[in-house]
Amino acid sequence: MGDFLDPSGEIHRYGDRLPHWEQGESMQFITFRLGDAMPEEKLTLWKAQRKVWLTHHPLPWSPETEAEHHREFTRKLERWLDEGHGSCFFRDERYRKVLEQTLMHDHGNRADHHAWVIMPNHVHLLFAPKAPLKKLLQSWKGISARGVGKGRIWQKNYRDTLIRDEDHFVNAVRYIRRNPAKLPPGTFTLWQSERALRVP
Repeated sequence: MGDFLDPSGEIHRYGDRLPHWEQGESMQFITFRLGDAMPEEKLTLWKAQRKVWLTHHPLPWSPETEAEHHREFTRKLERWLDEGHGSCFFRDERYRKVLEQTLMHDHGNRADHHAWVIMPNHVHLLFAPKAPLKKLLQSWKGISARGVGKGRIWQKNYRDTLIRDEDHFVNAVRYIRRNPAKLPPGTFTLWQSERALRVP
């Protein structure tokens, strides 16, 4: 199996409220956040609007429908995350180091990382999983939460997108790179593989 989603191949789907798609070691773009990173009133309205939209757009989606979903819902969430709500533990370099070490412990073993950024209240990762996605996320969240020592800090779920092709990979790398553009130095950590660094 190659780096990218094979549309004709078998896709493992699981989860009802926020469906997850997984296909072997095909690359994934993942976002997960601190539990208090999203304003509750905005999130409640977003969920209600998305529920209605999903009744009219059942899975699987065409690329056009997926793009519409991102315009209507994903980008809105990303804007709210970037506004810096909640405790923003990861502004503190000590806590980012815990998460960095957790992620990189599995690099080349249970995951091949291509790019990631740790923002004050959320994380974006681009990687090829070499273990079940759910287990990787549970491990990374659990180990980093214990290392930070502030209890259950993470949102229970996560958002995942299978990478379709080289253009999609390039766009994901650029997104990760640009995400912290407005943050002061020392409040985020960006990491890129050699392959990602070749992206202009």
